[in-house]
Amino acid sequence: MRILSNTAVLLGKELQTEFRSRELLTTTIVFILIVIVLFSFTFDPSVSESRRFGPGLLWLAFLFSASLMLQPCFLKEKTNDTLSALRLCVADPFAIFLAKLLANACLLLLVQLLLLPIFAVFYNIKVGAVFPQLAMVFLFGSLGVSVTGTALSAISAQVRMRELMLPLLLLPLLVPILISSTEATAALLEEKPTLRLDWLGILIAFDVVFLTALWLFGEYLLEE
Repeated sequence: MRILSNTAVLLGKELQTEFRSRELLTTTIVFILIVIVLFSFTFDPSVSESRRFGPGLLWLAFLFSASLMLQPCFLKEKTNDTLSALRLCVADPFAIFLAKLLANACLLLLVQLLLLPIFAVFYNIKVGAVFPQLAMVFLFGSLGVSVTGTALSAISAQVRMRELMLPLLLLPLLVPILISSTEATAALLEEKPTLRLDWLGILIAFDVVFLTALWLFGEYLLEE
């Protein structure tokens, strides 16, 4: 139970810091909004084309914006050696990872849900009837991106050329998440929407496997 209390305190700190500055949220929202609007005016897709290409475009925008959001995840803890202080304060180092990945997942999910109506307007797609199912896909997709990205952010924060290292490590590992999320989203945006449990199952399995790996080996990632 102590790890949960530590996680709750650290999660509150992460969210409070971000909502106070709103740097990552603003950057991420602007980036995704530019991609959505630019491609909409460039291709002027029909409804059928939007259903075919829209989900892939949407998740590519989410993926690249997530790399921007995850980059400073552990860099800000290097100031005044804050990470060492956090390690001394918590009973289990996994609480640090759990708080950061939950904060990243919440922020990314918030951005996705805020921009989904804008995507629906520009691409002439109705999402109201399947909004709960889309939110579920976004939730598991965001969690998978956050688990992997948080772990790799801890690694890249310790090396040189960290701005280049994180995308190089992150993007290949997130291919299963990108494919599964895109296919599950595309099925929900069809004329006859269906929730593809097979793709959703892959998302959940990915999240469980990487979360377990982070729990087992996370302590070693925090070592200088």
